[in-house]
Amino acid sequence: MASGSGASRIIALDALRGFAVMGILAMNIIAFSMPEMAYISPRIYGGENLADLIAWSLSFLLIDGKMRGLFSLLFGASMILIADRAAASGQSAVSVHYRRMAWLALFGLCHFLFLWWGDILFLYAAVGSVAFLMRGWSHQRLIRWAIGLYALGTLVMTILMGSSLVSIRIGESAGASSEQVELAQEMRAEYSLTDEEIDEEVAFYRSDYWTITADQFANVSDLLVGVAWSFLETLPLMMLGMALFRSGFLVGGRERAIYWRSVAAFLVPGFLLTLALLWVEWRTGFDPVIGVNIFAAWGMPARLMMTIGYAALLLLLIGRYAQSGWMMRVAAAGRAAFTNYLGTSLVMTFIFYGYGLGLFGAVPRAELYLFVLGAWALMLLWSKPWLDHFRYGPLEWLWRCLAQGKWVPLRRGNA
Repeated sequence: MASGSGASRIIALDALRGFAVMGILAMNIIAFSMPEMAYISPRIYGGENLADLIAWSLSFLLIDGKMRGLFSLLFGASMILIADRAAASGQSAVSVHYRRMAWLALFGLCHFLFLWWGDILFLYAAVGSVAFLMRGWSHQRLIRWAIGLYALGTLVMTILMGSSLVSIRIGESAGASSEQVELAQEMRAEYSLTDEEIDEEVAFYRSDYWTITADQFANVSDLLVGVAWSFLETLPLMMLGMALFRSGFLVGGRERAIYWRSVAAFLVPGFLLTLALLWVEWRTGFDPVIGVNIFAAWGMPARLMMTIGYAALLLLLIGRYAQSGWMMRVAAAGRAAFTNYLGTSLVMTFIFYGYGLGLFGAVPRAELYLFVLGAWALMLLWSKPWLDHFRYGPLEWLWRCLAQGKWVPLRRGNA
């Protein structure tokens, strides 16, 4: 693990990406299959029994934001890796990167408009265009600035979301004026759904393709809102990914003791902080207002800690089983992560939306994870055989052709 050959280091990055793309689905499954606010609170939807509440709690505790965070770290690392390779081959790293980001933004736009509203590709293209400007910084400077920006983002979100919480608490307290009561009712309504609104959302996603697509066109500005909302979380994570790649951490190039210390320093306290937030959720009856504050602000420090801790723990696992057949399959899923990510959207929207099987809102929360397991199996089954015969995943190849502006050989053995 300490020295690690080039091959093993590539496996480390690819396998991390494989774990991340599979983990992201474990949270996205709720957004594919239930009203949007079910992601925040099982009280609104999908919390009908103890099994559903346990499923929500485990997802909140172990997955929510952590796999997306890991994916963001890896995106930052990949930017450095691709820029270095471009420079080594005599190409302009700047030109290569921004062509890639332009096409990624277009992929993200199409994903949002024609497939699923939960796109992150446009966000990554926008934020990646900024993060790339720091590529020449030392890893120490990257870490310092990343921590500072992440702290700033946590503070900003705490103030923004906390102001709503304070207004609601004042309006719901004894002695509140009629104006304060009315404001509190209006603000609480923004975080909750009535039964009628839930029925309308379920009916909408069980409708036809063109109805759903037309609504996405009408709400295309949500992509820019998403960039603004997530910028001060995503940018620091990408910067940390750049730093951890430069230092050798993300490619498994450090001593095992460093990874174990990282698990102890980040994963354990991050888990305990998240556990405390989970207790707050249960204690308040999964109040949507509290849930939004935790999701958008209070949970940020713990998410960052668990993301780094997960990276360390997974790198230990990858180092231990790097040559095993199952880890090779995880690494292959990571090499085809772009295809697997968009393919997941295609499969899941077909399963849950009205133009497919129409199961939106019909599957209990706990049982949704059977679909996740099925999707994981598909990723692991197809990715390695494909990459045994081809150089890239299908969409990875298309992205490369478009970014380079030329035909790139796909099949192995082709010149």
